[in-house]
Amino acid sequence: MSSPETLSVDVLIVGAGPTGLYAAYYAGFRGLSTAIVDSLPEAGGQVTAMYPEKMIYDVAGFPAVRGRDLVKGLVEQAGHANPAYLLGRKADTLDTADDGLRVTLDDGGVVHAGAVLITAGIGEFTPRPLPAGQDWLGRGLVHFVPALDVHAGKDVVVVGGGDSAFDWVLALRPIAASVTLVHRRAKFRAAESIVAQARDEGIPILTDTEVTALRGDEPGGSGELAYVDLQTRDGRELTLPAQTVVAALGFTADLGPIETWGLEVERRSIRVDTTMATARERVYAAGDVAAYPGKVKLIATGFGEAATAVNNIAVALDPAARLFPGHSSDA
Repeated sequence: MSSPETLSVDVLIVGAGPTGLYAAYYAGFRGLSTAIVDSLPEAGGQVTAMYPEKMIYDVAGFPAVRGRDLVKGLVEQAGHANPAYLLGRKADTLDTADDGLRVTLDDGGVVHAGAVLITAGIGEFTPRPLPAGQDWLGRGLVHFVPALDVHAGKDVVVVGGGDSAFDWVLALRPIAASVTLVHRRAKFRAAESIVAQARDEGIPILTDTEVTALRGDEPGGSGELAYVDLQTRDGRELTLPAQTVVAALGFTADLGPIETWGLEVERRSIRVDTTMATARERVYAAGDVAAYPGKVKLIATGFGEAATAVNNIAVALDPAARLFPGHSSDA
C-alpha cells in the first residue's frame, strides 16, 4: 500500500469546475504552479455531472456551446499550466504552516500551498436517492448522464420533474430505444418551454406516478436491470421495460469541511472583498461560492473573478510582482 501523497504548489485550487479550470490556466500564465482537488471523479464540476449535453448560451465568445465541449476546452486551456489533478478526493483540513498553508485531503494526502483558491461552486452535492431502486445503483440506476452513447439502444426511464430530467429525456430520445419520463406530481419544476418541447416531440410523460420497484431480467430480480414497476395515484400498476433508470430527483449541497476553515460563510457562500480574498490570509474564493454585494452567479462572472483572484495571489506570494501582468496576446 502506497503512502499518502504530498505535493508542494504555489496555488491549490479547490474545485474543478469551469472557474477552477480557468483559474489553473491563469495561474500558469502568471508562472504559478497549481494543483486542483475535487470530490468528483472528473473535471468540470456541475457541468460535467449534471448537464454535459445542455447548450449554454451566456459564455462570452460562444453563441452556443455544449456543456461537455466547454469543459473540454477549459481542460485543454488549463493544460498549458500542467496542473496536478487530485480528483475523487476532498480537501479536509486547512492549517497555517511555516511555508504557507497546509491542506490535508480525505485520503491522508497533504498539499503545501502558498495560497488556496476556493472555486467550489455550490459545494459538494449529493443526489437525492430513489428509495425503491437504490440496490440497483451502478447496475442500471444512475443519477447523471455524463455520456449519452452508453445508453444507446436502451429503454430508458427518467424519474423527476425538473429541468435536468427534461434535459435527459430530450438528449436521450434520438439514441435510446425508448425514453419515458415519470413524475410523482402533476406539476413540474422545469421551465414550461422545455416541458412543451418534450410533449411536442411525443415523449411519453407519466404524471402522478411513482416508482415502486426495479427488477432484473431473471426470476427473483437478479441479473441485468430489465423492468420498472410503477403505481399511479389512483392505484393502477404499470410495468415499463428499462435497462437504464435516471433518477433526476435533485440534490443536496454543502461546503463540507470548508465551513470549518475560519471563513465568513453564509448560505453556502464565502464572503470576499474586491481582491477575492476571504477572511483568512492567503485564502481566496471565486465563482458561485464567492459572495459580495451585487454578485451575479454566471460562469462568465467566475472567469473574471478567477483572473482577479490569481493576479492578487501572485502579488501576495511575491510583493515585487505586478498586479496586472499584461495581456496574454503580448506574450
